[in-house]
Amino acid sequence: MAEQPPPLTQVETNGIERIPDGERTATPFDLFRLAFGGANTFSTCVLGAFPILFGLSFWQGLAATVLGVLAGALILCPMAIFGPINGTNNAVSSSAHLGVHGRIVGSFLSLLTAVAFFSLAVWSSGDALVGGAHRLFGVPRSTPAFATAYAVFAGLVLIVCTYGFRFMLFVNKIAVVSATLLFGLGVLAFAGDFDPSYAGTVTQDMFWPAFIGSALIVLANPVSFGAFLGDWSRYIPAGTPHRRVVAAAFLSQVATLVPFLFGLATASIIAAKAPSYVDPAAQDFVGGLLAIAPQWFFLPVCLLALIGGMSTGTTALYGTGLDFSSVFPRLSRVQATVLVGALAIVFIFVGRFGLDLVRSISTFATLIITCTTPWMVVMMLGLFTRRGWYDPEALQVFNRRQRGGRYWFTHGWNWRGMTAWWVAALTGVLFTNMPGQFVGPLGDLAGGVDVSLPLSIAVAAALFLALLFVFPEPRAVHGQDGPRLVPAKDVEVPPITVAGEQEQPVGSAPEFARPRAVPHE
Repeated sequence: MAEQPPPLTQVETNGIERIPDGERTATPFDLFRLAFGGANTFSTCVLGAFPILFGLSFWQGLAATVLGVLAGALILCPMAIFGPINGTNNAVSSSAHLGVHGRIVGSFLSLLTAVAFFSLAVWSSGDALVGGAHRLFGVPRSTPAFATAYAVFAGLVLIVCTYGFRFMLFVNKIAVVSATLLFGLGVLAFAGDFDPSYAGTVTQDMFWPAFIGSALIVLANPVSFGAFLGDWSRYIPAGTPHRRVVAAAFLSQVATLVPFLFGLATASIIAAKAPSYVDPAAQDFVGGLLAIAPQWFFLPVCLLALIGGMSTGTTALYGTGLDFSSVFPRLSRVQATVLVGALAIVFIFVGRFGLDLVRSISTFATLIITCTTPWMVVMMLGLFTRRGWYDPEALQVFNRRQRGGRYWFTHGWNWRGMTAWWVAALTGVLFTNMPGQFVGPLGDLAGGVDVSLPLSIAVAAALFLALLFVFPEPRAVHGQDGPRLVPAKDVEVPPITVAGEQEQPVGSAPEFARPRAVPHE
């Protein structure tokens, strides 16, 4: 029986150890609110403006946006299953497919993703807050004003993440409803100026590069949650039907069409009324929005900035602090969150005022997603071939500074999953084509069209399955029913041991799959 959830003001003590069944009081709807709330913000509106920035018409941009959201949601949603099954985050779950040591790949990718989207959230929300305050109260658009706004956002986010999951869920419950209502007010504010016949500026020979590039930037938003879904879904009871968990993750991203379409529609208005704000060299969506907004909408803009910055920032930072505590087990979740938060805040200020990285953060985020998606493909194919069976004790070997177990593979690395990941990620980076931002060495081979993400997905899937067929995994990593689709081999695997101590039993693992004492595949 589930226990009563702790009060909001009680600091969460759970780290990446398996969440006890009695503490799993979250629901798929809670997962929906966290994933939707984390994207129902100004930073998503900024991404939604990119089709117009790339020169597409409104209807072309709408098609690219819908395609990107739906494709990204389909790629993302299976990643929600790992949390309820294993009671831990997705980076730890990846031990089963990349090895005890290979799981650091997921930790590294989640850190980069969190910093990128946390920075985008703070910058866009801070700019909107200062801009709205300038129009309402005459606050100067100065460096001290922007620095203060960024510091306030980052500090509030860090406080919420320090308290933990329950407090973050509470913030997002408020954010989902209030931000959606404020976007509804935005529809009223700009309805009179909106013209769906906006024709765009893209030339015929550049249409497909602009269309695919726009869809990929939109797709990057849902896929960015892939490393974090397990942070929240680990509090969902293991017996919850998987279809409900998957549906919650999918629908949370479909719901982000609200901020995406707000950004797309208002960007088309800005392009028609204030074209200097949609110059690709400027890409000042927030400034353009304030330039065309009626005065009564300035206060809602400030509220959207505050709410959106909080919800996006907390969903990004919480998971990275949680996972960082598993990479460095001497740090508690709270200590790791404070450390990662402090480093992210330094990056936000240096990137904004020292290196002027604001305009390149979308490129950075897209490249991260290009590397993260193959990792997700390996995880999902592994989930399928393993029939959803995992050994919770063996997943925790790295975190407990142990050795061995059924996921030890070759010295802690499953070279099959690792090879599929890095080859696919490298292929994606080489074929990236983002004109004016980043073009890989092979980016022009597809006629200017960015095929990086579809290609990396295909390479990861084909290579991983091929390696599983040619070099079967040990039978011990599969459940009692054996693998699905791929073969397995009878290979002895080492028991879980602690450095300097005698061999320890593997805990409650089923008898049919108990490891035997040989230290390699």
